[in-house]
Amino acid sequence: MNKNAKSEQLSGWRTIKSVAPYLWPDNHPWIKVRVVLAMLSLVLAKVLTVMTPFFFKAAIDSMSPDITSEPVFMMVTGTIGLVIAYGVIRLLGVGFNQLRDAIFAKVGQRALRRLALETFEHMHALSLRYHITRKTGGLSRIIERGVKGVEFLLRFMLFSVGPLILELTMVGIIFFVIFDARYLAVVVITITLYVWFTFRVTEWRVQIRKEMNRQDTDANQKAIDSLLNFETVKYFGAERREAVRYDVSMANYEKLAIQTNYTLGFLNFGQSVLITAGLVAVMVLAAMGVQDGTLTVGDFVMVNAYMIQITMPLNFLGTVYREIRQALVDMGEMFDLLGQPAEIVDKPNAPDLNCTGGEIAFEGVDFSYDSERSILHGLDLTVKAGQTVAVVGPSGSGKSTIGRLLFRFYDVANGSLKIDGQDVRDITQESLREQIGVVPQDTVLFNDTVGYNIAYGRPEATEEEIVEAAKAAQIHDFIVSLPNGYDAIVGERGLKLSGGEKQRVGIARTLLKNPPILLLDEATSALDSETEQDILESLKNMGKGRSVITIAHRLSTVVHADLIIVLEKGRVVEQGTHDELLARHGRYASMWARQAADQELEEIA
Repeated sequence: MNKNAKSEQLSGWRTIKSVAPYLWPDNHPWIKVRVVLAMLSLVLAKVLTVMTPFFFKAAIDSMSPDITSEPVFMMVTGTIGLVIAYGVIRLLGVGFNQLRDAIFAKVGQRALRRLALETFEHMHALSLRYHITRKTGGLSRIIERGVKGVEFLLRFMLFSVGPLILELTMVGIIFFVIFDARYLAVVVITITLYVWFTFRVTEWRVQIRKEMNRQDTDANQKAIDSLLNFETVKYFGAERREAVRYDVSMANYEKLAIQTNYTLGFLNFGQSVLITAGLVAVMVLAAMGVQDGTLTVGDFVMVNAYMIQITMPLNFLGTVYREIRQALVDMGEMFDLLGQPAEIVDKPNAPDLNCTGGEIAFEGVDFSYDSERSILHGLDLTVKAGQTVAVVGPSGSGKSTIGRLLFRFYDVANGSLKIDGQDVRDITQESLREQIGVVPQDTVLFNDTVGYNIAYGRPEATEEEIVEAAKAAQIHDFIVSLPNGYDAIVGERGLKLSGGEKQRVGIARTLLKNPPILLLDEATSALDSETEQDILESLKNMGKGRSVITIAHRLSTVVHADLIIVLEKGRVVEQGTHDELLARHGRYASMWARQAADQELEEIA
């Protein structure tokens, strides 16, 4: 076994071990009972299946005039009784199989639900750093294929491979005991060659399937990315370009899919050659036995029945093995995802944030997204309770990083970030984020109703409270003018609303949350001047009585701030009120003059 194959085998066993606790949980004895009952039903079904050819043989022999001695049950029941018994046994075998599925269904579906939920929760627990390096389309496919892989493994490995091994073992024993070792030898050799051939060809096909998966994921990522950026595609007239990119991935997928069809034909024909050879060899032995009088016609029929009985599930072995291998690969990707450590975790027994006033203090904070590029250098910034502090500076100066640190999407490298004297690393993330509201530059809405999106700030809010928040954000009149009012669907990412309307919904959402700390991250930079003034008024009213950090590019939006911090290359170069900074004729004053000149030119134009 080569190194890669051994590594994959170990990965497969690791994946199976990861699934096992969901099927045999220590704290749910009812699941264990169901698993045991399902396994008993499975064994009974297989025992009855193996018994069926005996009744078939007995019925055949009972109609043969040259049979001088009959088994007791043949003499008691007669030919008609044996045929009826044969039908009953077949029916019971099917019945126990269905009973097995019915008993196990709740166990399997619960395991799938638990796995899907844990994966979903883990995705939200991973850091922002992880999410901005991965593509949503690829992640969704990993989860989708992983859950389907678990479902397949539960259905086929437990109820196809296991029963097949049990049935082959029982048939082998019957051939050895009732007939002789030659029959057993033929069956063993046939099955051995069949399994070897099937596994070798299937391994080859699995490699093709892996590459198919990669192309499928790539195509799905391109499709989702393109659709999420629908407007950008339209702006640049890039529909054809996007279609070509998508088609390239699909063309590669098509080529590999054709290869899988060709190799499937080779696999099926090879399996048929081996199975047919084994079947003919056993039938020749049985025919010779009938000719020399050591076997009856019923024995000949029984041997044939057993060979057909075991070849039917063997015909699916290649498909099942391939799908199990693929399921293990898909599940492995999902469990790798579950194995990704969360970068930001709460300390053991961390207390909740006790927000008494909302004072925020950055004390000597250093931070970098990677070791090669430092963002913040010894940042000292204090926002007193109820104070509005604006952070301005050129792009790349570290303004938005302050907001990400405040929400603890990342931890500071050096120094500390405290709220009311409590280091954010020492408290729970949930309690921290409960006390902070944010109005981002681009308010992203869920593809649901306007009311749902506003209520996202506080799900338990009453309808009256939602309306009050909308009125405070000056969006109520617009909402009631919509055909369905608060039940109007906003579209994916809120595309059915304008920028100003989305922003007001975002403000209403944050007002409903009613947090003591507020972060405004370039909340008006994407709006026109008239809309901006309306939104600014709403934001100003919202900030009353709260500690507010305003991150802004347009200086005209922060003239009312109690304190303005000027950042440049991650360092504070100036701070003061608007008037104080203008009087210094420094960096802020030059930025103000430049923006004023640009605005004047726009007005002239």
